[in-house]
Amino acid sequence: MGKQHSQQGRAVRWGVIGLGWFGEIHADTLAGMESIELAALSTRRPQRLQELADRYDVAARYTDYRELLADPAVEAVSITTHIHEHRDLAIAALRAGKHVLLEKPMAPTVEDCDRIIAAAEQSDALLMVGHICRFDPRVALAKQAIDEGRLGRIISMHARRNLSQALGEANLDKISALMGDAIHDADLMLWFANATPQSVYAQEVHPGSRKYPDCAWAMMRLDNGAVGVVESVWHLPKSTPYTIDARMEVIGTEGALYVNCGQAGLEIHAADGLSMPDTMYWPIVFGERFGVLRAELQYFANCIVQGERPERITAQQSKQAVGLMVAAAESSRTGNVIRLA
Repeated sequence: MGKQHSQQGRAVRWGVIGLGWFGEIHADTLAGMESIELAALSTRRPQRLQELADRYDVAARYTDYRELLADPAVEAVSITTHIHEHRDLAIAALRAGKHVLLEKPMAPTVEDCDRIIAAAEQSDALLMVGHICRFDPRVALAKQAIDEGRLGRIISMHARRNLSQALGEANLDKISALMGDAIHDADLMLWFANATPQSVYAQEVHPGSRKYPDCAWAMMRLDNGAVGVVESVWHLPKSTPYTIDARMEVIGTEGALYVNCGQAGLEIHAADGLSMPDTMYWPIVFGERFGVLRAELQYFANCIVQGERPERITAQQSKQAVGLMVAAAESSRTGNVIRLA
């Protein structure tokens, strides 16, 4: 018997386009979910395709994503490719009638985001951008407390999301620290405050040898009067024991809260040194992936089965986060405050 959705009685047949590091994590997570059938994989690299398709016993394997999109058995796709490929892949998938889980950032430009949104509006298929932090229970509980009015009106937010040089060296030829990581916290700030950005001022530092700067700070003014600062530095020592140093402070007129997503809750002191592995986002426990990514994928699968548009993160909100980071990069280049409204 095939996998069965526990409530709706069927499994969503899912494909993954792009089998790099995160594409593999998507495939690995999807393959272990009862409500989803990993039905197809696509990458331009034949050897990589065979490796993962054999591992997960996936018969439908394509080196051309267009062939996957033409497969009538596939209902939904994860697009886990380079950001500069997002626009064309997402539009093609939506036009083919496939539900699309598009990894963040949505696209490199606001114009690209608009084109993706237009394709979604012209399609019966659903679109969601994978802003995974919104599914982190620590973050979601913070949002819940804010919405309950426990902090009063938000006036100040500060977030740090810092990584080791090793991860920076692996990614800074592909994407900047601003667009790659600061976008998480910028999006959360807009979500927490239920506000839109009016202006942003940013500075970047480029101590490394890769294409994009390793370090970025950006300050934004929101239309509710609050200020927010996002810090993203991909230049911590390579010996850093934790996967990521991610923390946020939110201060309101009547209270404050502190979210610490850097503490894994586990320290392993071994002969080869100290490590603090991921225990929340996509850890493997006794051979099975679980965590926040799984919750995000399950949420989108439920939306597909129930025929409901995702509300946890909308396409317009994803576009707004991109626009804010594009403006921050422009501010860093020019030294000017960039006004968005």
